[in-house]
Amino acid sequence: MQEDFEDIFDEQEEEDQESGLFEHYNLVVDAGQSQVRIDKFIVNRIDSASRSKIQAAADGGNILVNGKSVKSNYKVKPGDEISIVMDFPRRELKIIAEDIPLDIVYEDDQLIVINKPAGLVVHPGHGHYTGTLVNALAWHYKDLPLFNVANDLRPGLVHRIDKDTSGLMVVAKTELAKTKLSLQFFEKTTKRQYVALVWGRLKEPEGTIEGNIGRSVKDRQVFTVFTDGEHGKHAVTHYKLIEEIGYVSLVQCQLETGRTHQIRVHMKYLGHPLFNDENYGGNKVLWGTTFSKYKQFVNNCFKILPRQALHAKTLGFVHPTTGEEMLFDSEMAQDMQDVIAKWREYISNREIGE
Repeated sequence: MQEDFEDIFDEQEEEDQESGLFEHYNLVVDAGQSQVRIDKFIVNRIDSASRSKIQAAADGGNILVNGKSVKSNYKVKPGDEISIVMDFPRRELKIIAEDIPLDIVYEDDQLIVINKPAGLVVHPGHGHYTGTLVNALAWHYKDLPLFNVANDLRPGLVHRIDKDTSGLMVVAKTELAKTKLSLQFFEKTTKRQYVALVWGRLKEPEGTIEGNIGRSVKDRQVFTVFTDGEHGKHAVTHYKLIEEIGYVSLVQCQLETGRTHQIRVHMKYLGHPLFNDENYGGNKVLWGTTFSKYKQFVNNCFKILPRQALHAKTLGFVHPTTGEEMLFDSEMAQDMQDVIAKWREYISNREIGE
């Protein structure tokens, strides 16, 4: 279970390894050096090194001598080339409580359901050490044990949604709730429906997209669908057309799995990137006419909705202590509503085949 559940946060784990949270050292053993244990040698050479950090690095296979990993009891020899990677002190990742308002749609002693605005990062990571949902939770629930651990980057989190996606999230307030809610996400018994505005007209009004998702080998910041069956992780998205509005379509997406950027990646794979999704090519005029007035209209829509057009509309789960079926629904974020209204007005005033 642990491996699959951690997939919910796989993007963050990879960001941590690329974010400058590690110290890298390269050392060459002097010709006159006596043979001593490598942990003692490194402690004497690197001021920030401690025996415990060196032991952890060795256990993780992160101490290399002449290109091969060694244990902490290895005895250095003159001419040895040593490479070591160690954790930085985590003080820069200490959670700072911040008075950030939360749109709470439901709360009891076990959990809260919030309507996350677009632009709010869920938890601290590379480039976002403050101003996140976790910082807000640390402020609002500072008296709860679960939110009073300084170096826990994900207190209460059992799932997440992208920074620029709006919509519903559930957050646990107790360890029991966190465990039971996490299990529901792992077993895929939760109900999660999104609405997305995508480019183009769908060939089929509903369908299922199935394709392994993994990080792109060309650009580590984005994900892609792998068709060889050997790379990426299994992902399934069910979609249904809600409304065709000229050159864009409003669709409902239901997740069967929960991979990073899943809807965004799958809709691009289908040939219909999300409207104004910069990472996946939706921030260009992909459908429509070549008229300058049309391009200006689209650019105006981009300004109104400066993010991918995706909203987590519905969230359902079983309450961790009462066993009650909980189902929540939310209004689309206002920026999405405004852009959809503009498209309806635009299309009603001209012929589609223009």
